Amino acid sequence: MEIGSVLQFLENKTILVTGATGFLAKIFIEKILRIQPKVKKMYLLLRASDAKSASFRFRTEVMGKDLFRPLKERLGASMNSFISEKTVVVPGDIASGDDLGIGDSNLKQEMWNELDVVVNLAATTSFDERYDVALGINTLGAKHVLCFAKKCVKLKSFLHVSTAYVAGEKSGLILETPYPLGETLNGVAGLDIYEERRLVKEKLNQLQADGATVQETKEAMRDMGIDRAKVYGWPNTYAFTKAMAEMLVGHLKEDMPVVIIRPTIVTSTYKEPFPGWVEGLRTIDSIAIGYGKGRLTSFIGDVKSIMDLIPADMVVNAMIVAMAAHANQPSYAIYQVGSSLRNPINYSDLKDIGFLYFTNKPWIGKDGKPVKVGKLKVIGSMTSFRRYMAIRYVLLLKALRFANTALCHHFEGTYSDMNRKIKFVMRLVELYRPYTFFQGIFDDVNTEKLRVAARQNGEETDVFYFDSKCIDWEDYFLNTHIPGLIKYISK
Repeated sequence: MEIGSVLQFLENKTILVTGATGFLAKIFIEKILRIQPKVKKMYLLLRASDAKSASFRFRTEVMGKDLFRPLKERLGASMNSFISEKTVVVPGDIASGDDLGIGDSNLKQEMWNELDVVVNLAATTSFDERYDVALGINTLGAKHVLCFAKKCVKLKSFLHVSTAYVAGEKSGLILETPYPLGETLNGVAGLDIYEERRLVKEKLNQLQADGATVQETKEAMRDMGIDRAKVYGWPNTYAFTKAMAEMLVGHLKEDMPVVIIRPTIVTSTYKEPFPGWVEGLRTIDSIAIGYGKGRLTSFIGDVKSIMDLIPADMVVNAMIVAMAAHANQPSYAIYQVGSSLRNPINYSDLKDIGFLYFTNKPWIGKDGKPVKVGKLKVIGSMTSFRRYMAIRYVLLLKALRFANTALCHHFEGTYSDMNRKIKFVMRLVELYRPYTFFQGIFDDVNTEKLRVAARQNGEETDVFYFDSKCIDWEDYFLNTHIPGLIKYISK
């Protein structure tokens, strides 16, 4: 693999970015605008009913973020004119069809004539999203973006962002290999993506005929996604629908230059545009914040299990280098971007780092007093966790049994509330269990080849860094990631 100057590749290019308000998308947009001001244009597709609401979302949810502060400081008064010149906000919806919901026919034709690169970052990342929503965005949406890209007469590269966890609960070394159409993780035959779409429509029609409420429909669709995923060996709706997206892209790509990026668990920025910027809570972040606030004293998982983490700016750098490396080359390249092979960190390390941070810099509670934390108790199996929850349940029942008449109403309310909480906690535990007990290591031989090729162009190594081996995890968490969570998530 030979890679020329990535900066030169970006010069005078026209790029479509779907899901423009997403976490990685914002970092991607900012990076391109900051490092290559000679990019010709970026079309930014986001869900909106019209141009006015799309522009409002772009101003508030993209440009209004602290992420763009360094660019604003550099450009000063010329910032607005620069953004107006370099970006076109496009209202649309990738779930609506091959035209991506773009109503302006002139704008569509303009995009088909001008686009050099298409980057699909649109996704819903909730593990238990409604099946109709996840199938529409994650799976069929990817197909729609690919079909849109096929109409682009100048197209040089198509990049689709997936997830490393399309591997489900595989253990051992997980390779950067594709998923052929219809392949399943458990060997069960019969996976047909279009049949899945038909089943969804059938279920929705049945719910409507039965007079289901909005909430009942939402819950039924959510349960259907988990159930269908498990039929074929995936643990949740997110991983299942993203895997099916890869199948469709690989099956329909023909001779297009296609790149699939599979990031692992994406964390705050490592270095650019500044360290620690983050948006949205992921599994590990929810645990850290809950622990720091004193609300989380125990956790279920395998302390020896490796947590595969990768800072967001490294993912974006790998995306940019990969799309340049495969431009104009009929290909189907898959890159897993993570750290479990080259620079692993396990739950035990994270537990110790969290204790160190919140002991030295305790969370300040609403009462103005510092929150004292103890060492997080780790429950090492689902059996032990169910036993732990059962004990709490039995204690509550005993309290209810011995309550006098005056206290009965109080305890019944407590019992009902506790019952709901237990069900909620058990559902969350079941959703996250595949990752807190994950026994896989993500191979990155393709990504390493990309790194080696990028290093040949020495002057850009510092611009497009994505080698996780350089990360000192303790320093990163103590001085970058946890402070970033507190500043940008829990302010």
